Amino acid sequence: MPVCDICCEELPSEAEMRTHLFLSHMDNVLACPFCSLSGVSYNELSFHINTTHIDKDCQDTKTTVVDSGQKNSNDWTVQSPNSTKTSNVNVKNMDKVSQASPQSPSQVNGMAYPITGTCLSQGTSTSLKSSPPAAATASGAIKLVRTTPTSSNKVSREREDGRRKSKQKRLASPIKEGCFSCPMCSLVCKDCFILQEHVELHLQDQDAAEGAGSEAGTSTEASSTSNAVMHYECPMCSLSCSSSSSLQEHVELHLEYGSASATGHSSEDLTLARKLQEEEEQKWREAETRREAEDFKKLQKQFGLDNSGGYRKQMERNMERAVSRGQMVPAEFHRKKAEMLESLASGVDDGRSKTSGLMEALCRYYQKYASDCAHVWLCAETDHYSSSEGDKGWGCGYRNFQMLLSSLHRMEQYNLLPVSVPSIPRVQALIEEVWGQGTDPQGASHFNHRLKGTQAWIGATEIYAVLTSFSVKARIVDFHKPTGPGDTHPRLFEWVKQYFSHSASRVARLTPKVEQTTLPPVYLQHQGHSRSIVGVEQKVNGNLCLLLFDPGCAPREMRRVLSQDTAATMVRRMRKFSGGLKHRQYQVVAVEGLLTPEEKRSRILNSRTLCAEKIP
Repeated sequence: MPVCDICCEELPSEAEMRTHLFLSHMDNVLACPFCSLSGVSYNELSFHINTTHIDKDCQDTKTTVVDSGQKNSNDWTVQSPNSTKTSNVNVKNMDKVSQASPQSPSQVNGMAYPITGTCLSQGTSTSLKSSPPAAATASGAIKLVRTTPTSSNKVSREREDGRRKSKQKRLASPIKEGCFSCPMCSLVCKDCFILQEHVELHLQDQDAAEGAGSEAGTSTEASSTSNAVMHYECPMCSLSCSSSSSLQEHVELHLEYGSASATGHSSEDLTLARKLQEEEEQKWREAETRREAEDFKKLQKQFGLDNSGGYRKQMERNMERAVSRGQMVPAEFHRKKAEMLESLASGVDDGRSKTSGLMEALCRYYQKYASDCAHVWLCAETDHYSSSEGDKGWGCGYRNFQMLLSSLHRMEQYNLLPVSVPSIPRVQALIEEVWGQGTDPQGASHFNHRLKGTQAWIGATEIYAVLTSFSVKARIVDFHKPTGPGDTHPRLFEWVKQYFSHSASRVARLTPKVEQTTLPPVYLQHQGHSRSIVGVEQKVNGNLCLLLFDPGCAPREMRRVLSQDTAATMVRRMRKFSGGLKHRQYQVVAVEGLLTPEEKRSRILNSRTLCAEKIP
């Protein structure tokens, strides 16, 4: 009768055995009856029992195979791998069942083959066992004789039990990743526990071979072998152990130490990587800080806030450079320096860069040569102020303010203004005084409330603040984005035309082709430079053209406008069509009259949140 290898239940036929295995074991969770292994397939569990628990049952039974030519009354069922038939072997006083290991060869008729059959006992309770190697006689009969276990066998069995428990504990522990090679063969394992199991198989094979050799000898040889001391050499060092279990524990220490060292190296690598990353971030922050500081210094130098000196120092340096180059004699140097100091002390511009009579000359030119113009509007009489050696590169805003004041001085309604045009250092002092009154606090903070003695640029808001302090009604208009194709500003041209033509239309219904109005020029500011709009042309085809006074133009060049022979060349330089003004943003400051005291106070208060009128 077939017996179940897992639960040892007897079944009447092979068909019922297959049904039993499917219903009782393959449909449920399979578990090893000797250890805690579970959750595997039937084939895996069978292989586990036949390979892992073979030593335990061999030592429990301690059976020895002897040759015999007679048959016994009790039966052992032995199944050959090549046949399903069974043979009966009589064994006396046998109370346990043994299953032959696929690794235990038996000899029948002088040939070795594995015994894989099932053995049954006469008792009602059976257990799944593994039989020791069996020897067959020439007649084919096999006789198993059971021997009594000795004290040494008990010690060996206890040792094997301890090894099995430690093995189960290791199987239940988490898998550790790594690469470990077998010290006895060329196998490489990713898990130290798998390598440990593999080494144990090597040691078990060695113990089985030694046990077979000792049992095959005489009793005298067995006694001498038991008394002899065996030495096992560690494959990783020169240590020799007295037993295989000691060697196994020693090898395990090697493997555990290797895993711990690998873990330590990985943590050290992580710490080093973090340290390198922190150093890189620190270097990046320091480089970013240095770059920002350099950019800030460049901006300070560009806008004249680097404490490199103001109008006076720049004038002295340029004159000294001219003397060293031989362009100026020392006597002239001292004379010009004295005149500069006198002008700075009085606060009035010395007039060396001023050119007068330009608007009248332009009016005559257009009356004679404006055949391509439908209409021309010019501002009131205005003097041109050029940049000098003391303010070249940064004084355009101050020079345009001087041009505007020169025009306002000629108008009676602005008689409250200073009689003379102030010098650039005086204009800086006036702006600081206006800031002290509470006007434009944001602009004051931008310059750190200091302009005197610097080369700081000024713009539309500073011009507006000074005019407000003089009770002059001004207006800031911001053309903050292009309004035409190609980043042009046609709305700016239309606004300037309306500014000049609206005032002229109120004076007379029929205006001449060339008209000089009573309006002051318009301050025009864009990024990096500022100019003054002194007129506008309307061509026959309807296109508009602005006339600009540029502080960067030298006095000798501007005097060419006064001559009818050279005026045409200078007028062409003063013209700016729509395609010639392509900056992203423009601001204009236009004067529209005087302020009452109430309006002045209101504008000073409102200048805390000064906002320009945006078009569009």
